[in-house]
Amino acid sequence: MTTTQANPTLQTTFGHERLDAYRVALEFFEMAHSLASQLPRAKGQLGDQLERASESILLRIAEGAGAAWRSADQRRHFRAARGSAMECAAILDICRVRRVGDQNTYRLGRQLLLRLTQMLSKLSRATS
Repeated sequence: MTTTQANPTLQTTFGHERLDAYRVALEFFEMAHSLASQLPRAKGQLGDQLERASESILLRIAEGAGAAWRSADQRRHFRAARGSAMECAAILDICRVRRVGDQNTYRLGRQLLLRLTQMLSKLSRATS
């Protein structure tokens, strides 16, 4: 019998998993991972950058959720996640110009990133 089965009142999710911002970031990461795999190997550094920046969003949100509420540390993590989201938006623009991926991918990616940056801005202010 696992600990959770023995005590069903134990929490089965991490704090960051309950944040809408984390769920949107995860959805974007899945899309970005697919797009990065479509980039030509000659432009591999751009795919690597997209992977790193989209991973950073997720990791920073999780770190921020784990920091003391309304602390400077929490604010720093949420702001860094927002910066990585902006970086991903620029990478999507580059992919669009280079004609990698399709219009639906760009549209979805931009919508997710716009929503995410708004959420992260609010989280950063809420912790001030």
